[in-house]
Amino acid sequence: MKALLFASVAVAVLSLSPLAHAATPVPAGEAFKALYTSEWDWRSSQQAASEDGAAQSTNGLPDVSKAGQEKKLVYWRDVKKKLDAIDVKALTPEDQVNYQIYQFQIETLLAGQEFKTYERPLAGDTSFWSDLGYMGRETYRTEKDYRAYLVKLNDMPRYFAQNMDNMRAGMKRGFTVPKVSLVGRDVSLSVVIDAKGEANTYYLPFKSMPASIPADKQAELRKLALEAIDKSVIPAHQSVLTFITKEYGPKATSSIAAYDLPNGKAFYAAQSREYTTLDLTPEQIHQIGLDEVAKIRAEMAAVMEEVKFQGDLKAFLHFLRTDPQFYVTKPQDLLDRAAWSAKLFDAKSGDYFGRQPRMRFGIFPVAPELAPFYTGGRGGPGGYWVNTYNLPARPLYSIPALTLHEAAPGHAFQMPLAMENKGLPAFRQHTYISAYGEGWALYAERLGVEMGIYQTPYEHFGMLSYQMWRAARLVVDTGIHAKGWTRDQAMSFMRDNTALSEHEITTETDRYIAWPGQALSYYLGEMAIWKARAKAEKALGEKFDIRAFHDTVLELGSVPLPVLEARIDRFIAEGGKSPYADND
Repeated sequence: MKALLFASVAVAVLSLSPLAHAATPVPAGEAFKALYTSEWDWRSSQQAASEDGAAQSTNGLPDVSKAGQEKKLVYWRDVKKKLDAIDVKALTPEDQVNYQIYQFQIETLLAGQEFKTYERPLAGDTSFWSDLGYMGRETYRTEKDYRAYLVKLNDMPRYFAQNMDNMRAGMKRGFTVPKVSLVGRDVSLSVVIDAKGEANTYYLPFKSMPASIPADKQAELRKLALEAIDKSVIPAHQSVLTFITKEYGPKATSSIAAYDLPNGKAFYAAQSREYTTLDLTPEQIHQIGLDEVAKIRAEMAAVMEEVKFQGDLKAFLHFLRTDPQFYVTKPQDLLDRAAWSAKLFDAKSGDYFGRQPRMRFGIFPVAPELAPFYTGGRGGPGGYWVNTYNLPARPLYSIPALTLHEAAPGHAFQMPLAMENKGLPAFRQHTYISAYGEGWALYAERLGVEMGIYQTPYEHFGMLSYQMWRAARLVVDTGIHAKGWTRDQAMSFMRDNTALSEHEITTETDRYIAWPGQALSYYLGEMAIWKARAKAEKALGEKFDIRAFHDTVLELGSVPLPVLEARIDRFIAEGGKSPYADND
């Protein structure tokens, strides 16, 4: 999932940092803290306006111009130079861990600038225009909030134009998303274009305004909103639609492989490292995937035997995709089942987690402008979005696993715990490393077995199908981007090994095509957590406490997998002690 930048931190201006003065040696810990606090504040100011939760920022949308991108490149190169100059051995053990995490963040940010990933500002089911949709669903409480929102609406033409300029630069060097990744993207634009006035999704915050705002001010703000939608929002989206269909689409690359992009092998290696935090080759990852697929097939066979199904896996998957008992006909029924699954977890949560987040989450349908090409669900702080589009493609037996992954104890549980952990530096509280975050969420799915969340063999199979889906990603992503696989070959592999519907197989395969490397993070991350747990269980024996283990993993924030492994080694050395044992 993308980085979350919700909060500002104490400002330590880089030019005033102790690092800038060589006359008096500065302790390594002070130098390190001055560097990361200053950089984080700068990073937040650069990116927060486009991130979830930052809609009330008084600034406009981010500067993504070529000049702005060059500024980031120069800045992070300077940060990297200063970071490399710090004597790591002189840091405290705690700061040595912080250093390892921060170093990974800076290296991946720098790699993104060097490979100019901003020239492809759409990937999978995300894009620079649809990513702003959250602003229309935010809660606004004051006149200042609403005026800040209006600034952003009126800033869309400039922001969209800069993104299109970046895409044109990518076109010139053959660095585009594949043509197939653009199929259906017009829907996310036309839905906004066609919704005039109060029907537009960006007008939603003005339909119900707080009574604390005087009536005359409400009327003024609503008038300004309608003007912004008419003069800025709709024209900006129309400009992108014209650009995509007339200019970008015809010149987009036909190849689906990252290896075929400029400096493609190095680009895919960098993407793989960013999303997995590991230095594995595509061949190694591909083989891991094949091995895990074989293991999960054996588990699937056991479930088929349990339900006394007569036929092979292919026939069973067809049965699951087509039998009416597994599907609903009303969107609300799917949302209700998701809510029920979430409450099943609530009943068990205290037995598995000592520390739980204060933040709650709601359950919402995916916005209609995103739903046709969106994944089955997505979760994060405060929300769990369930895709109710094309209900014949949304089986009920997958809902419990989806809920554990996207809601609790997955993303809507893990992320708030990190945000609420005031003992972490801000760069650990509010950033997201995919291998850890997605690995944890996938671990949460399988954890549901011992928690008793899966009520039927079919729901258990749904969990296995989701495990297979992520293991298959290791095979498919490396196959597409490094081994010359075709789109049909990738879809066939998914079709033969998972219970995903044809719609999901199509949208997911196209997501992997447009987003090289991201799909690798899930299963490799989950494997690391289960490996660490098995090691702790073996070492601690009867002293092993599942709640203390989970608290230790989640207390970290979002970290590279080697950091997680080292932390569990310390957990074992400390006798399985909870990180909160001295505070609770």
